[in-house]
Amino acid sequence: MTDNSNDVSRVLIRRVGDVRVLLRERLWLQVLIAMALGIGTGLLLTPSSGWVSPGAGAIITSWLALPGQAFLAAIKFVVVPLVLASVIRGIAAGDNPETVGRIGLQTVLFFLATTVCAVAIGLGVAYAFSPGSLIDPGQLAGASGLTAAQSTEGAAGKGIALTAIPQQIVSLVPTNLLTALVQGEMLHIVIGSAILGIALLALSNEQARPLLDLLGGLQAVCMVIVKWVLRFAPIAVFGLMADISARVGLKAITGMAAYVGTVVAGLILLFCLYLLILLIMARKSPFAFLGNTREALLLAFSTSSSATVMPLSLQIAETKLGVPTPVSRFVIPLGTTINMGGTALYQAVAALFLAQVFGISIGVMGILLLVVMAVGAAIGSPGTPGVGIVILASILETVGIPSAGIALIIGVDRILDMCRTVVNVGGDLVAATVIGKGFEETVPITAESSSA
Repeated sequence: MTDNSNDVSRVLIRRVGDVRVLLRERLWLQVLIAMALGIGTGLLLTPSSGWVSPGAGAIITSWLALPGQAFLAAIKFVVVPLVLASVIRGIAAGDNPETVGRIGLQTVLFFLATTVCAVAIGLGVAYAFSPGSLIDPGQLAGASGLTAAQSTEGAAGKGIALTAIPQQIVSLVPTNLLTALVQGEMLHIVIGSAILGIALLALSNEQARPLLDLLGGLQAVCMVIVKWVLRFAPIAVFGLMADISARVGLKAITGMAAYVGTVVAGLILLFCLYLLILLIMARKSPFAFLGNTREALLLAFSTSSSATVMPLSLQIAETKLGVPTPVSRFVIPLGTTINMGGTALYQAVAALFLAQVFGISIGVMGILLLVVMAVGAAIGSPGTPGVGIVILASILETVGIPSAGIALIIGVDRILDMCRTVVNVGGDLVAATVIGKGFEETVPITAESSSA
């Protein structure tokens, strides 16, 4: 009897040890468990649960969110120098301006085409499900401080000032790279870094090597910091999810279930489109891709920031997806800045949802205007949490929908922000894989470029 109990004890100890090894080696599993525990803890701390008073719940969640906020701050600390070093060295490693130009053109066309498809999918699901027609406009208008007269007044719409477009194009060129670095203007940083990288191609190896070595050291230091920070990702995810769940709660989500379901359905379709592109153009298994990228996708869901996930996306692209270094270090940072297909889809659905709620007919020209605005706004939006709702306000006013209607959807925006960030990060990794496949077929990878 004693021998049997000892055998059982040894088996249990061995299994517990196996679970510990599994958790220690698989960051995605730790993040997933932390996410579930954080949601459960946050729901227990909501005022409606009755477990704690609202004041005590707010204090507890603020402390629980502390590790997550510190995690985000640490990632932001390393993102700017990492983007600068990665883009410059990624371009300079190509050793051929024509190759760099081809990669850049393919990347921009890929992002532009998929963003347009994302807006089309958003419009399609919004018209198909018509979530705004399921909501009583009188109740919601009163809740948001809008009257019927104010709602119809916004239908006049505003046009795009064509005279301002040239100046907007000129503003894309950074006039002071140091200012862009200090202020964290990612689009200017990427463009400025690309200019410096192309300029390095015109120099001899002896002239370019000191700067490349310096940037290589900076990049290596940044990746070491990233490895340190990612060890605390599960703790950070637990705190962030607890804070979000406590503030949003289930009531806000279920009250807007039709709108949330429509956006999520569109995001799922867009993600399936990315996987289809991966299968056709890169001849890669979607299931293997999901398995290799799950850590980045889970981190994207929990942080709602594609910029935060960028260091991990770089690492996964090069080590697990086999993307050539010159491609990954150009496509991933650029995608983090301008590839916001999930955000564009969300803005299209939100705009039509509010138009349906307030009974505003946008018309064909309004739809075309919405497509242009959503694509342009998505390309120019930074990869930080909550920025989508800010950009949405300008889009609504442009197509004639009262921006005050944002009050109707602000309660569930954080949940949708998490979902669309997953799609954005997945799109970046698919783009890197597809473009990397073409790069391998046309340009042989040298030892120098692969180790840059």
